[in-house]
Amino acid sequence: MSSKVLKSISPKEEEIMTYFWQNGPLFVKDIVDMMDDPKPHINTVSTFVRSLESKGWLGHEQFGISYKYFALVPMENYREKSLKGFVDRFFGKSYLGFVSSLVKDEKISTEELKQLIEKVESQKSNQK
Repeated sequence: MSSKVLKSISPKEEEIMTYFWQNGPLFVKDIVDMMDDPKPHINTVSTFVRSLESKGWLGHEQFGISYKYFALVPMENYREKSLKGFVDRFFGKSYLGFVSSLVKDEKISTEELKQLIEKVESQKSNQK
């Protein structure tokens, strides 16, 4: 991925990107085929795909008169960017505040939190 700043994407564009992240390169028809019923018109999906390409999220390779599109941005990069934006906006840039909120709202138990801490500490010691 280049160092240029990517334009944000809509929830529908994020849904379409997920197909590329989970399945690799795809034709627009492939995406439509994978979507739940009622399926959107192929032109609708094509519009979203072209928008994602113009924003720098997708690239394409030509096959005859068709284009096979592929993700230019790894899902991990998007996840990190999205989580950072979420924490910045809603928790004053505090990851501790975010995790505390999960515990307070009982979305994660203290036992799960302890397991998470052990996992992180184990990963850090393995990196040394």
